[in-house]
Amino acid sequence: MAGPGDLDVTTELPGEVQVNGDRMAHISPRVGGVVKEVHASLGDTVRAGQLLAVLESSELADAKAAFLAATERLRLANATFDREERLFHSKVSSEQDYLDARKSRAETRIELRAAGQKLQALGVAQTELDALPDQHDTELTIYRLTAPFSGTVIDRHITLGETVAAERPVFTVADLSTVWIDLSVYQKDIGAVRAGQRARVSTGHGDETELEISFVQPLVGEETRTALARIEAPNPDGDWHPGCFVTARISTSTDVTARVVVPATAVIRMEDGDEVIFVETGDSFEPRHVEVGRQTRNDVEIVSGLAPGERYVLRGGFSLKAELAKESFGDGHGH
Repeated sequence: MAGPGDLDVTTELPGEVQVNGDRMAHISPRVGGVVKEVHASLGDTVRAGQLLAVLESSELADAKAAFLAATERLRLANATFDREERLFHSKVSSEQDYLDARKSRAETRIELRAAGQKLQALGVAQTELDALPDQHDTELTIYRLTAPFSGTVIDRHITLGETVAAERPVFTVADLSTVWIDLSVYQKDIGAVRAGQRARVSTGHGDETELEISFVQPLVGEETRTALARIEAPNPDGDWHPGCFVTARISTSTDVTARVVVPATAVIRMEDGDEVIFVETGDSFEPRHVEVGRQTRNDVEIVSGLAPGERYVLRGGFSLKAELAKESFGDGHGH
């Protein structure tokens, strides 16, 4: 029987699954060089610190050679200072010779520190710096690209034998254990969508997941005239695929009372686009055109066409619609 009801009014927002920008890295070499080895392909899962590629770089070799030369000069400066210090205290050498040796040692230390800092800026770790004096000459040109964190290789622009320029991105690694779901919020809904709200997100394949809105952008895009609402969604099984379009249903108001509310299953759309409800009239049910208002996932407000207290078909209207179509067909083709 038709009657009043409360509606949980929702709005639908379009969206797209994106890579979590906080867990994505564009990896580029800090020196130019020739690619000697490539150890990762598109789609590979890599761990933090895993070797991705090896380059041969003359620029890196020059920087390492400068560091080794500074290391050797410091060794000699230390030996000279130790000798001059002994001679000065034995009153064999002059104070000026002693001060000159101390100054030379200090300057050489600065040179070595600068050479080491340059190598660290080029991506050479401290452990590699410590081992550099014992490294074979063939290792001086070797530059290794490694993964900054565990993730998946989602882009690759590097091939064996090519020359790669410094700072050119050659790999993109993303941690897909979480993703961003970016929703477009229309102007009419901006005041009703807030961080912390729950949203039912669907990919259109019959699945639906309830997630929480993490962030709502306060500015409206000049071209789209929409604001951004972002959901950070867990993705441990890889069910969310970046690039896929989604729809999010968000409650914009609750406990809205309407004069007549019926289940969505009672409203039947006819071939001409009219929406009808089969209403009881005596011993049968007749289709009656209705005007629908606000809708939720399960319920529909009837603005006109159905009065409180009238009896109607809750489910099974499609069967009555089919029977009605058969009768119309028979009337039009009788002999």
